[in-house]
Amino acid sequence: MAFGTVSLIPEKIEPLFWALIFVFCSWVIARAAQGKYFLHGFMTGLFNCIWITIIHYFFYQRYMENHPRVDSMTAAIPPPFTTHPRAYVLLVGLSLGIMSAVIFGVFAFIGSKIAQKK
Repeated sequence: MAFGTVSLIPEKIEPLFWALIFVFCSWVIARAAQGKYFLHGFMTGLFNCIWITIIHYFFYQRYMENHPRVDSMTAAIPPPFTTHPRAYVLLVGLSLGIMSAVIFGVFAFIGSKIAQKK
């Protein structure tokens, strides 16, 4: 997904891909983990966040070319980040990533209540 969001997946349908990934990973965690479902989901989301933030940082220009809405949001970057927009990508990416890691954890926990173990 990290490389897909850089150049292949259009900004408009990216949320659909994320929803599918969240559901699939949560289902796998719910089926495979022996417990601590929230922690497994949270850690999966956290590693995902780090991976994607690094890719977006290194492919910043290409990512912004394919995500005009995100690029327009960078016009409102606060002064310390104005000279280093990639630093802004790191800050926002990690912040959103931590929030998505919590959502991953919740999905995994709910999935554990729904999925049946083998």
